[in-house]
Amino acid sequence: MAKANMRLDKNPMPSQDPEVRNKNFQEVALGYTEEQALDESQRCLNCKNKPCMTGCPVMVRIPEFIAQVKEGKFEEAYQIIAATSALPAVCGRVCPQESQCEKYCVRGKKGDPVGIGRLERFVADFHNQNTTAPAEKPTSNGHRVAIVGSGPAGLTCAGDLARLGYEVTVFEALHLAGGVLVYGIPEFRLPKSIVQKEVDGLKALGVTIATNTVVGRTITVDELMSEMGFEAVFIGSGAGLPMFMNIPGVNFKGVLSANEFLTRINLMKAYLPDSDTPIIHPKKVAVVGGGNVAMDAARCAKRLGAEVYIVYRRGMEELPARKEEVEHAEEEGIIFKTLCNPVEIFADQEENVNKIRCIRMELGEPDASGRRRPIEVPGSEFDIDVDCVIMALGTSPNPLIKSTTEGLEINRKGGIVVNEDGLTSRDHVYAGGDAVTGAATVILAMGAGKTAAKAIHEALSK
Repeated sequence: MAKANMRLDKNPMPSQDPEVRNKNFQEVALGYTEEQALDESQRCLNCKNKPCMTGCPVMVRIPEFIAQVKEGKFEEAYQIIAATSALPAVCGRVCPQESQCEKYCVRGKKGDPVGIGRLERFVADFHNQNTTAPAEKPTSNGHRVAIVGSGPAGLTCAGDLARLGYEVTVFEALHLAGGVLVYGIPEFRLPKSIVQKEVDGLKALGVTIATNTVVGRTITVDELMSEMGFEAVFIGSGAGLPMFMNIPGVNFKGVLSANEFLTRINLMKAYLPDSDTPIIHPKKVAVVGGGNVAMDAARCAKRLGAEVYIVYRRGMEELPARKEEVEHAEEEGIIFKTLCNPVEIFADQEENVNKIRCIRMELGEPDASGRRRPIEVPGSEFDIDVDCVIMALGTSPNPLIKSTTEGLEINRKGGIVVNEDGLTSRDHVYAGGDAVTGAATVILAMGAGKTAAKAIHEALSK
């Protein structure tokens, strides 16, 4: 076996120049070359106790797939990943590896961790570019399962069950499958062709995708079981209900949720000249929030030609967004107004402009979340000229399912209550992902989908 590469830094990710990419919607990160992937794989020590796997919600056999990359066996590496992950090309792009698998990498103690996510992306892209044979549809076991929502939780649950021979139908409210992967994450971070490729792979396994079907309106969860004959239902309907600040002016024209803004851009392609979907083309934008969604909204607005501010009530160190996304936003010219919080949105009649009034903050003692609590600095208000304000403050589970499903226990935050197997208070009704936890990561939703699929299989195969 070749000697490990003990270089301290990981291979950098090739990417578009910031001054070029901030004017287009093409993918920013270009992916490793074969040479870079081979070199990076040599940094893995193939640890006996596999600490990296403890940080992976879907338990990808990380050292095993990297060992195959070392030998140039990229398709074999892909098959190892695909054995536990339904969406390798997606996870390689949007998974927060730095707080999961790479966080526990031994190499990270004295340098950079191994670029696990970058290697996963390379392997998945190699498979997609070089494999044309469709997946073999398993023999049906005669059991039928309905999945509500085609986001990462629903697609993962569907894929795991389909491989076990279940007849699976996924019901999606929108006209395109993918959930947050298609309406929430911009093209420059996750090309929609990648998502479509993963969806097509599930269809090849026999999964039926029923779009334009709003469960709770078109049909209820109870009707799926009583009238359509599904033996189990998995609810993966996500968290699509946006939150707004309770401040004066929040209902003004030009104030919108990040959900609406990103859906128009990502799902409806409103940035294209021939799009039928209207969208604001602002000149000055304030995006309120500091998470990944705020970064996505800000970077999209920049690509529409705006001057963009991120307004966040804590400091740069406390930003909840991925470090990589923050760095990309800074490189692209996004202006960060940290330790600031909006108090009012108003129209200045004298200057004939709209403004967002903010107050400066300082950090006090840690709050219940463990982060230092932001405190207003009296008399420190200042105004920013804007023609658009985008609220990226998080989302909560859509109330439609809970309001139309008898006996479904809901917690105080609107999430569906489940046990450790994803089972709700209703027999044979399971749930997972953001519909349970509120807005979280793609990989955590996938983990919940896997857990529920395993429990459904155990329940129906008795």
